[in-house]
Amino acid sequence: KVDRAVTNLIQDLHDRGLGDDVVTIMWGEFGRTPKINERGGRDHWDPVMSTLIAGGGLKMGQVIGSTTADGGEPRDRPVTPGDLLATIYRAVGIDHHRMLTDRQNRPVPLLPEGEPISELF
Repeated sequence: KVDRAVTNLIQDLHDRGLGDDVVTIMWGEFGRTPKINERGGRDHWDPVMSTLIAGGGLKMGQVIGSTTADGGEPRDRPVTPGDLLATIYRAVGIDHHRMLTDRQNRPVPLLPEGEPISELF
């Protein structure tokens, strides 16, 4: 049901001419272990996760990166959560290198690490 809902949202935005104005993201903070556990399920697995990004003027229709055959580790073109955030920031016009200040007036990076995913621009 989630697949259908996200697809319909993206299609509706496109049909209304809003596809380049809205960034749609479906992102989990972890994947699942490559092996079934003793209870017949799979546990959280942070080395690998999936993300769908659509709209915002980004180049769509791509799969970026891959995993080992068992889905356990990144195989090529690993992308970090910082890279995803930098991509989102750039798509909505925010400088991901921007510095903020804390309550003591010390500089704090908006995003400590990560660069926009070049294939999407």
